[in-house]
Amino acid sequence: MNKVLFLTGYYGSGKSELAMNLALKYQVDTLVDLDIINPYFRTREMESFLREEGIEVISSDLEGQAHLDMPYISKKIYNPIHKQERVIYDLGGNDQGAKLMRQFEDYRDIDYDLWLVVNVYRQETDDAEKIMSLINRIEGTSGFKVTGLVNNSNMLKETTAEDIMTGQHILEEVSNKLGLPIALTTYWQGFKEDLNVSNETLEIKLFFRKNWF
Repeated sequence: MNKVLFLTGYYGSGKSELAMNLALKYQVDTLVDLDIINPYFRTREMESFLREEGIEVISSDLEGQAHLDMPYISKKIYNPIHKQERVIYDLGGNDQGAKLMRQFEDYRDIDYDLWLVVNVYRQETDDAEKIMSLINRIEGTSGFKVTGLVNNSNMLKETTAEDIMTGQHILEEVSNKLGLPIALTTYWQGFKEDLNVSNETLEIKLFFRKNWF
């Protein structure tokens, strides 16, 4: 991943879990929560834990009001870029959440990644055509190009290697048609099966769905 990483995807694709895990794996300086749309699974709710790990959290909410859902953008979201820090921006779902990238119009020249997180077991992204349509909408509303794909396909704790590889094959089709690399294939903590993929894999520890089945 580049020093500046934006994560986008459809609602419920697992962006916030991925953002948490990537922030910890790569020990980034800052994690920025830009989700002002979905009130569930927000990375800002893990602020205390992340700060104990040496990772600053910047939220789109008013300071000290982490549980209020207000369409407010803090000017602090630009600080990591100005400081040339390693930063992950967790966007809201769908193309509507990606609209917030318009706030970064003046930073087009930075080395960034914009990864699309996909769970093919969401109806809205269950085939290549739907995923490519979502990419077009995200690029149109954000003004930035998607640079990579993340296969986060899962069936919660019932996920098998076959389930993940089904997502992998669909994303390979998207990759071949659009010339986009698959940046990551994820699997849940404790997963024991082998995955036959050529790209990087990432074990996902659950922070938000610990008690979900």
